[in-house]
Amino acid sequence: MTNQLPTWNLEQYFPGFDSEEFQTAVETVKAQISAQVERTANFAEGDAAANVGDYLEAEKAIIGTIMPLISYASGHMAVNTRDAAAIKAMSTLQMAMIPLQQAGVRFAAWVGTQDVEAIIASSEIASEHAFMLRNEKINAEHLMSQAEEDLAAELTLSGGSAFGDLQSSVSSQILVTFEKTSGETVTLPISDVRNLANDPDRDVRKRAYDAEVAAWKQWETPLAAALNGVKGEHGTLAEKRGWDSVLASALHQNHIDQQTLDAMMSAARDAFPDIHRYWAAKAKTLGIEKLEWCDITAPVGENNREWQWDEGMDFIKEQFGTFSPKMAEMVQRAQDENWIDAGPREGKVGGAFCMPIVPGKSGVLSNFTPSFDGVSTMAHELGHAYHNLCQENTSPLWGVATPMTLAETASTFCETILRKAAIRAGSDDEKFAILESGLVDAGQIVVDITSRFLFEQSVFARRKDELLTAEEFCELMIAAQKETYGDAIIEESLHPYMWAVKGHYYSPGYAYYNYPYMFGLLFGLGLYAMYLEDPETFKANYDDLLASTGSADAATLAARFGIDTRSKDFWTASLNVIRQDIDEFVALVDARQ
Repeated sequence: MTNQLPTWNLEQYFPGFDSEEFQTAVETVKAQISAQVERTANFAEGDAAANVGDYLEAEKAIIGTIMPLISYASGHMAVNTRDAAAIKAMSTLQMAMIPLQQAGVRFAAWVGTQDVEAIIASSEIASEHAFMLRNEKINAEHLMSQAEEDLAAELTLSGGSAFGDLQSSVSSQILVTFEKTSGETVTLPISDVRNLANDPDRDVRKRAYDAEVAAWKQWETPLAAALNGVKGEHGTLAEKRGWDSVLASALHQNHIDQQTLDAMMSAARDAFPDIHRYWAAKAKTLGIEKLEWCDITAPVGENNREWQWDEGMDFIKEQFGTFSPKMAEMVQRAQDENWIDAGPREGKVGGAFCMPIVPGKSGVLSNFTPSFDGVSTMAHELGHAYHNLCQENTSPLWGVATPMTLAETASTFCETILRKAAIRAGSDDEKFAILESGLVDAGQIVVDITSRFLFEQSVFARRKDELLTAEEFCELMIAAQKETYGDAIIEESLHPYMWAVKGHYYSPGYAYYNYPYMFGLLFGLGLYAMYLEDPETFKANYDDLLASTGSADAATLAARFGIDTRSKDFWTASLNVIRQDIDEFVALVDARQ
């Protein structure tokens, strides 16, 4: 056991961008796409059910070819945003996909003219993809003309996608020089500077926060231009496609309805006073009157335990094994087969993510720190990998269709398994710290996610009529934080540049890339509570739920577990799990005073 942080081995999929294997796969997918374009151009001819069957089979084959190519290129870019070969390859793939997107639009338009229910009833493969076809019927109602849709697909490469790439490249390459401690000047990637928010020394946290905000200010002009570009594209396309709002389009994309969103967000607002109560107790623990922004994720208590990499991975594997051998075996595979890239370094993107590469295998990226938070993040991302594994033998179209709302289900569930086990096994100080660590995440999901949602609503309302300056983005962000954080955080310390920090705002394919995380947390907590009530029944159904997340909307899938996502009561019950942790934390704090 070396505790050396692993780097992933993407060359197990292709030996290089110039290799015969990679280039052959690129040419293969181009030919597949060309055939699909021709196929959709001739849909006026032939049997409708046969047309649908041919189209779906071809789509499945295309995904099987292009997914490893995209993951290989994006994986290289994620660990080195200056990788010229990866950037060039990704550009080639993006260009190749434009005709595929255009063919998809033609397919949706054609489906809109057909008796979809009759096709579903007469075709096995159509029945397997019934939800997708019914969605396409709705999509057909929100299409521009074919020429306009073709143009939109081509222009996004120089519009939303280009601006998203700009934010990723700029933010990953920012270096920050500051006085970490008295007399110690350091230069760090901004992702490492942000990690110092977890440092036990408050002076270090405050210096890091001040240096981070100053760094974002230096780069605010290109980042504001990028955000204006992406949000402008979102708004324009939603309007031209006849959606009532960008949010309406996003809800359809995430397979939930307004009633579900309203129920969840209302329950979350009701929980704000409880989160604020937790922050007040945390301030007591830190010996201060009120938290500043740099204190939100600060460690508490006297637990200075470090979780080294090997120890953390062993613990994850052990606890996943308490749920199922399959889950533990996947963790071992991830290590043995080099799925994971764990360590922060210059040029690597910040944060963490998991991407499917080939059926059953994923790439997992993190910026690991030797703390329970670092281990918990890895458990979260490995939860995504388990979700991908459960979809190994299902239609690849189901995996592509899995919305953000349901994509967080397995990750949250796995993270909860780990946290509960760590609390049970830890010393008193460790239990206190881990309990608090979970509440840090809850505060981010319930309160901060709401602030991001409000910010994005405000941006869309303003962006429709004008470009926003960096200063205006900052003002909208502070206003959203005031509305959600209230007086629980010192107002002068709020973070005006969270719009620059979060790459999710810059995704051309997803507007409102925020509330799905709240859905995932609360849905996952609700499932965990059901697991505790009846473990064996839950285990028997859980993998099937994950496998089928792209085959129905969230409400339909939840109903299979007796959950009504449109009822505020369900979300309140999930939030009560967090309230119980807050009650326990406040009691522990009072006992320590």
